[in-house]
Amino acid sequence: MTAVGQPSADKRRAALSASAYAITVSFELEEGAAEKFHPLVAENARQSVALEPGCLRFDVLSPASGAINHEVFLYEIYTDQAAFDFHLASAHFKSFDEQTRTLVRKKTVNAFTVDQNAK
Repeated sequence: MTAVGQPSADKRRAALSASAYAITVSFELEEGAAEKFHPLVAENARQSVALEPGCLRFDVLSPASGAINHEVFLYEIYTDQAAFDFHLASAHFKSFDEQTRTLVRKKTVNAFTVDQNAK
């Protein structure tokens, strides 16, 4: 059974076997911004997986201690760069980007190809 908005295992395997496109984003948040930022990034991730056919995975990683922290790391996998470009043009991403600009002290984005097997 596939979670709502999640691509099927077959779709994920096919995309990964064809060298998918991964993005990592590291955010350093402004002091006191974490409580406002976390719901916004979670909603952006949810909408990306639900509304974008080329978005295969969108994980929001927070420090394992569970404490509110000023660091957030995103791990996103798309079928290809065009799917990521589609994400950047989406209304939900633009809204997230605008709403969080004043909450972020530093943002680092990196792109990778994904060459691995998936279960």
